Amino acid sequence: MTNSQPVALVTGGSGGIGQAIALRLSQAGCRVLVNYQQNEPAAAQLCAQIQAGGGQAIAIQADVSQPEHVAAMFATAQAAFGPVEILVNNAGLAHFGLITDITPKQWRQLFAVNVDGAFHCIQAALPSMIHNRQGCIINISSIWGIVGGSCEAAYSATKGALIALSKALAKELGPSGVRVNCVAPGVIETAMNSRLNPTELAGLREETPLGCIGQPQDVAETVAWLASDAARFITGQVISPNGGFTIY
Repeated sequence: MTNSQPVALVTGGSGGIGQAIALRLSQAGCRVLVNYQQNEPAAAQLCAQIQAGGGQAIAIQADVSQPEHVAAMFATAQAAFGPVEILVNNAGLAHFGLITDITPKQWRQLFAVNVDGAFHCIQAALPSMIHNRQGCIINISSIWGIVGGSCEAAYSATKGALIALSKALAKELGPSGVRVNCVAPGVIETAMNSRLNPTELAGLREETPLGCIGQPQDVAETVAWLASDAARFITGQVISPNGGFTIY
């Protein structure tokens, strides 16, 4: 990025991984827009933490599944910091259960947030990125988007869609100077995985060559690198911080 203080928007920024990403990008010198849907206290606390460290951050409420919310969010971002140069599509929902039990409404809801939300944000971010011939889009997928997760068919399908979207857009947008990559975390210690009991967590550790469960910071470091000039020749890639859980 030519801007020494690029503007970064992190959707789903009030959650564990989103918080870690926003904080790490701020430490890298970005002015950060923290998107949240419901957890205003967590988003406000994160922004206060960033500001206390000398960074710049504001929280913006928006449901990314709603295009009008996304349009308003980008208008607020433009007024506060200028055009978004780094977009991290992190907002997401999960669903655990048999495919025979999931309802059409639940299926659509996951796609509305996990896939449509990324689509809406990408469309909103691209005009300025293409005009300036620079930009970085990072979509947060999951290891289950690569290998599939039993009893997580809907979630896996949405995350697989993000991987395909990232690869296609890398080809489409590369000539315009916009890089698009995907981060597909393995098992990370977050609220989303709090349903796992100690026995299940122990089993996952045993299956992981590095012998531990990942932390949100592990994902944040990957995102920060992809957003940096050090990764200027990287696009269309899927990077999976998973401790060796899956090697492909």
